[in-house]
Amino acid sequence: MATVLHQGYLPGCIGRVAELHATYYSPRVGFGLFFESKVARELAAFCEAYQDGRDGLWLMLVDGRVEGSLAIDGSRAGTEGAHLRWFIASDAVRGTGAGNALLAAAVAFCRARHYARLYLWTFDGLAAARHLYEKAGFRLVQEQQGSQWGKPVTEQRFELRLG
Repeated sequence: MATVLHQGYLPGCIGRVAELHATYYSPRVGFGLFFESKVARELAAFCEAYQDGRDGLWLMLVDGRVEGSLAIDGSRAGTEGAHLRWFIASDAVRGTGAGNALLAAAVAFCRARHYARLYLWTFDGLAAARHLYEKAGFRLVQEQQGSQWGKPVTEQRFELRLG
C-alpha cells in the first residue's frame, strides 16, 4: 500500500472528497443530501477560485486513490484568518497518522505565508478530530446552535493563532 501526501487538485478529487464526507457523516450524524451537495458545491467553487500561494489543497492518496483531504482557503486571511476546510480521512487511513500529516502540512503552509490566524468550523461530538485540532494548538473560541450542514448541531469554531 503506497501512501502519498499530494498537494493540489487531481481529476476526480471533488467528487471523491464529497463522497468521503457523505459516507462518513451520514451513518454517524445523519447528514444527507443537503450536506453532500454543500460539500461538493463549495469545494468546486473553492477549486475554481484557487490561487497558488494563497490557497492550499492536500490529498492523502493510497495507491492513487483519494483517502483523505484538507484545504486552506486564504482568500480572507488578512481580515478573518485562513479557513481550514474539508478535513477528512477514510477508514483506509484513519489511525495511521494521515490526519496529523494533513494538518501539519496545512499549518506549515499558513505559517510560511505569515497568516496570523487559522480557523475552522466543526461541531460537537467529533472527539478524534477535536483531539487532532487541540494537539496542533487550536482552541475552541465559540459554540452556537446551528444547522449550516443541514441538521441542528452544536457548531464549534476553533482557532489557531500563528503570529
